[in-house]
Amino acid sequence: MKGVISLNRDQAIALLNEHIHNQNLIKHMLATEAVMKAVAREKREDEEQWGLVGLLHDLDAEETTPQEHALRGAEILEGLGFTPEMAHAVRAHNGENNGEEAKTIMDKALRAVDQLTGLITASALVRPDKLATLTADSVLKRFKEKRFAAGANREQIASCTELGFNLETFVALGVDTMRAIREELGL
Repeated sequence: MKGVISLNRDQAIALLNEHIHNQNLIKHMLATEAVMKAVAREKREDEEQWGLVGLLHDLDAEETTPQEHALRGAEILEGLGFTPEMAHAVRAHNGENNGEEAKTIMDKALRAVDQLTGLITASALVRPDKLATLTADSVLKRFKEKRFAAGANREQIASCTELGFNLETFVALGVDTMRAIREELGL
């Protein structure tokens, strides 16, 4: 996947802060960036591109309806040099609402990572030490509790198998990656 991206991380952070005001949403996007980069590393994909997709996937979340979410964001990002594949991943992460199907490995990764970071965050928030000692096993226990973090789509998280991960490995990758940036996430 080659393309010219005219947006570096510092510019992406500035763009993020221009469009998103909810600090929890910004932290979610930072977590998604980090885990997307980790998945890219595992899959030998372009970490910079995958990271930017994760960082900016919810760029339009505060400005659009759930049905329109990710469509406007992808349009903005294409104008800033996102490749068609990157823009499609942004659109497809909200496919259940906007009808965009996840087709590529990047699309599928973003859909799974987006939901995983939410489940990990919720799991960390109910612990006194947050992410510091959170384990994949404790997240997997929460995964089975359908009422816990009910907004985290377990089916999308479990779709990590389409990327070649088993659920346990995928959750552990997410926990370890988010723990490494826990101060930035406030967790």
